[in-house]
Amino acid sequence: MPGRLPKKDDFQSGVTLSITAPPSTQPPTNILILLHGLGDTNASFTKLGQQLNLPETVCIAVQAPNGMLLDIGGFNWGDDIVVDQSTGDIDMDTGFKAAMRMLLERVIREGLIDKCGYKAREIMILGFAQGGMAGLQAAAEFDNNELGGVISIGGGLSHSLPLKALSKKSKTPVLVCRASKNSKVTDGAVSKLKDAFEHIEVKDWKRSGDGMMSNREEMLPIMQFFARRLLSRRGVPAGSVELT
Repeated sequence: MPGRLPKKDDFQSGVTLSITAPPSTQPPTNILILLHGLGDTNASFTKLGQQLNLPETVCIAVQAPNGMLLDIGGFNWGDDIVVDQSTGDIDMDTGFKAAMRMLLERVIREGLIDKCGYKAREIMILGFAQGGMAGLQAAAEFDNNELGGVISIGGGLSHSLPLKALSKKSKTPVLVCRASKNSKVTDGAVSKLKDAFEHIEVKDWKRSGDGMMSNREEMLPIMQFFARRLLSRRGVPAGSVELT
């Protein structure tokens, strides 16, 4: 049986998320989980899901579980907040235990798989910066079952990734998009990704500093990845699935 359109009450009350249904009359064949960056909320990624308007795809924008310091707005995927005293920058990599409990257990396993009937292969993740790190860690820790894919924009693997997640490479395909200059995703970070995943594709955007896609050239590899990995039930016999 195919998965059904998720509802908010399919997820535990402590999970904040928004659900964008597929374009009108199309079946909810795929799930795309959207993970915002450090200090943001899920509102901007709710809009992203609406703009993507992917065929037969439900977009679920999830909000990170932890707040920021004092009067700083937004939310954080890390287990702690550490500020570099010399630069004033907030460290993106402070462990993701709480985020993994939420993403893997409450959203993916309990909500999407157990309640809504989706298979792991039908679930994809797209995350930006710290959200990309959380998405990659979720895929690496997912019992070596294959998710539909992970797209990380400006985010690499956390140093806190459990060793068991590196003992057998994940079959989940990964696309990493990074700036050609001054990216947080270093060549060393790419090497670590290759230790954890069987299939890695890296796209260098011609810019300085990581950021969300801003033109057709940057968007093209993402749309090509979607085209390879999203499933379709439109125009094929009942019970059949084909790659779009």
